[in-house]
Amino acid sequence: MIKIFKTFGGYLEIAEPQQGCWINVIKPTPKEIERLSNEFNLPSDLVTDVLDVDERPRIEFEDEWTYIILRIPVEVLNNGLPFHTIPLGIFITDKFTLTICIQENEVLPTGQPLPFREQYRQITDSLNFSLRLFMRSGTLYLRYLKQINQMTSLIEQDLEKSIKNKELNKLLKMEKCLVYFITSIKANEIVLAKLRNSKKITTEINEDLLEDAFIENKQALEMAQIYSDIQSGMMDAFASVISNNLNVVMKKLTLISIILMIPTLIASIFGMNVPNFMEDWTWALPSIIAGSVLLSVLGVIWFKKQEWI
Repeated sequence: MIKIFKTFGGYLEIAEPQQGCWINVIKPTPKEIERLSNEFNLPSDLVTDVLDVDERPRIEFEDEWTYIILRIPVEVLNNGLPFHTIPLGIFITDKFTLTICIQENEVLPTGQPLPFREQYRQITDSLNFSLRLFMRSGTLYLRYLKQINQMTSLIEQDLEKSIKNKELNKLLKMEKCLVYFITSIKANEIVLAKLRNSKKITTEINEDLLEDAFIENKQALEMAQIYSDIQSGMMDAFASVISNNLNVVMKKLTLISIILMIPTLIASIFGMNVPNFMEDWTWALPSIIAGSVLLSVLGVIWFKKQEWI
C-alpha cells in the first residue's frame, strides 16, 4: 500500500508526488515495489533490505539521497511471541521523504489518525521527521516493556504453584522478546550516533530533538536490560521452585501410599486361607476394619508430629 501526503502531517492525500511530500509505504506488493524503483528512483537493493525482517539498522549517505533503517517494536499474535522488532526504512531526497515497512505498526499507523497531525507544523525538515520517528519508536519500546513486565508478573504468580513447564515456556518467550528489544535498541543507538557525527544536523531544533531521541532510546535500553536481568534470575529461581513443588507432590503421594498400605497389610494377613483365632467370631470383620482404621489414623498423627504432612 502506497499513500502520498502533501505534508508530513498526513492531512491531505494526493495522487502524484510533489515537492516536499511524504510517501508512506506499508507491506508493498511486487507491483508497488517495481513502482518504487521506476517512479521514485528508490534503489531496488534498498527495498529488498528493508523488506528483510532481520535487516540491521544503518544509515547511508549519497549525493542525492539519505537512507536510514531503524528497528521498531510491533505486537505479534500468531507466532507465540507477544512482541517482535522489524525494520523501518526512511528514504530522504530533496523532493520527497519516503517511509517503508513490511507490516502495519504503531510508529506509522495506517488505520487511525496519523501521528504527526497535531504537530506537523513543528516538523521543519526530513531529518526532523526522521528523529521524531526515533522518538516514537523509543516511546513504543517503553510502553511494550511495561506490558512485558505486567505479563511477567502474572506468569510469576502461576509459577509459584506450578509443577509443569508451561509457565517456564511463557517466561522464556518474555526473555526472547527482551533479547530482541535490547539488540534492536542498541543498533538504533548506533544509527543515532552516526547521524550525530555526520554533521547533517545543522539546526538547534534538530540537535535538541536528537538529544531527546538519545535519552528516550537509552531509557528504553536500560529498562530492557533491567527486566532481562530480573527474568534471568527468575528463570533459575522458578526452575528450582517447580522442582521443589514436584518433590512436595511426590512426598504427599508417598505418605498416602504408606497410610493405605496399613489396611491393605491387615486385610492380606486375615484374608489368607489358613486357620486363625477369629474364624468363628461374629465381630471379626468389624474388628479388623476398626483396627485398620485406627492404625491408619495413628499413622497420620505420627506423620503430623514428624511434620511430614
